[in-house]
Amino acid sequence: MPKVKAFHIAGEDIAPGTRKTVDIPVSVLSDHTPISMSVHVVHGKLPGPVIFVSGGIHGDEVIGVEIIRRVLASKPLKTLKGTLLAVPIVNAYGLINHSRYLPDRRDLNRCFPGNETGSLAARLANRFLTEVVERSDIGIDLHSAAIHRTNYPQVRISPGDAVMQELAEVFGAPVVMKSPLRDGSLRQAAQDIGKPVLLFEGGEGLRFDEFTTRAGVAGVLRVMNHQGMISRRGLAKPKGAPQFCPSSKWVRAPMGGLLRIFKADGSFVRKDELLGAVSDPFGVKEKEILAPFSGIIVGRAVMPIVNEGDAVFHIGRVNSMTEAEGAVEDLESQLGDDPMFDEDEII
Repeated sequence: MPKVKAFHIAGEDIAPGTRKTVDIPVSVLSDHTPISMSVHVVHGKLPGPVIFVSGGIHGDEVIGVEIIRRVLASKPLKTLKGTLLAVPIVNAYGLINHSRYLPDRRDLNRCFPGNETGSLAARLANRFLTEVVERSDIGIDLHSAAIHRTNYPQVRISPGDAVMQELAEVFGAPVVMKSPLRDGSLRQAAQDIGKPVLLFEGGEGLRFDEFTTRAGVAGVLRVMNHQGMISRRGLAKPKGAPQFCPSSKWVRAPMGGLLRIFKADGSFVRKDELLGAVSDPFGVKEKEILAPFSGIIVGRAVMPIVNEGDAVFHIGRVNSMTEAEGAVEDLESQLGDDPMFDEDEII
């Protein structure tokens, strides 16, 4: 078996069988406070792939930070083959300011591949791409819904991408959404350099929730096992197949007012089923919100105050309601009962 060399990143060498947090300088604030992007490197004693797991590309999407924290503390990493590059907070500026954006008001996930001499967003995108993504064989990028919305745990893949579809099934999130690549996104830039990236979405901006965290942790570890990096011990296969949604649609508020929600995210709904209602503050005028087709609620608004035209329910189409309901229920119950998440095991 070939000897494993030290892993080199940002001027640092990480010896086989060790782990270290490396701070990659990004910029300096106006008050001379340095800002860095911290990468925790877990370098195995045995050869294997290099995988990156990232969170906080949008600074208000904090669920990825908790998922990565738990992955780094998990027992399977003690016998890791290959290398894990964990970046829980890519956009430190946004996290500090509780904002999706960078100080220059740019969305980092629309600025890839970036430029080392460009705007602040372009420089950060370039630094992440060159220091982390290019060194990896595969990546998992963790997101939540934007602030005032929540997403049911889901993986998003490009239409027609058989490799990512296989990894999405391995990940085991309840829902897989077909989502085209966007110009300037990390997924687009990574694909351009031959690095496949799986996108996980779940939960709400600026909030943790246990169900989404469990789905993310289990999914990351399953993908690492599939890549031959960790053993399967203590890691269960998904009980059911994830539900593939070939398309989706946002249902919008028919009027401004106070929103009452009657269906939770993850609920299956039939065409014309009542999802919620919007009324004026006096209850004189009210309009119902009905499902435009049968499917699963993959996202919804959480703010009770809406304007006319606001997106309130995101519904994914399903091929078979009966089969989908059974499969998703199995996956939900597994995340609730999995011994990996016993109270004594949660770190």
